[in-house]
Amino acid sequence: MEFPIAAGMLSTALFAASNLPMVLKAARMRDLRSYSLGNLALINAANGVHSLYVFNLPIGPIWLLHGLYLVASAVMLAMFIRFSRHAEPSPHHSNQNGRRSDGHGTIPRIVRAG
Repeated sequence: MEFPIAAGMLSTALFAASNLPMVLKAARMRDLRSYSLGNLALINAANGVHSLYVFNLPIGPIWLLHGLYLVASAVMLAMFIRFSRHAEPSPHHSNQNGRRSDGHGTIPRIVRAG
């Protein structure tokens, strides 16, 4: 096997091993508050443009690697859009009684005199 092909296969396996747990955790927890819609949208746009290059190359490990990138980024964007509508407020926001939901006391309220 040629070195570039072996390197491509290794990078594909490493990418899958590093990104699959992230995607599975996001799907299981349905908490994507640490992600940015702009970043996820930009990644998907870049992957779409990069596809014009990759899919004009001969079939090889790069197709599989790029296919994994396409699927992982599209799934993350779809989950962000779907689950962000149902997300709970940040633990640093107060509830109706002015108490922080993270157990760190109250949030001062400004009271106007008169």
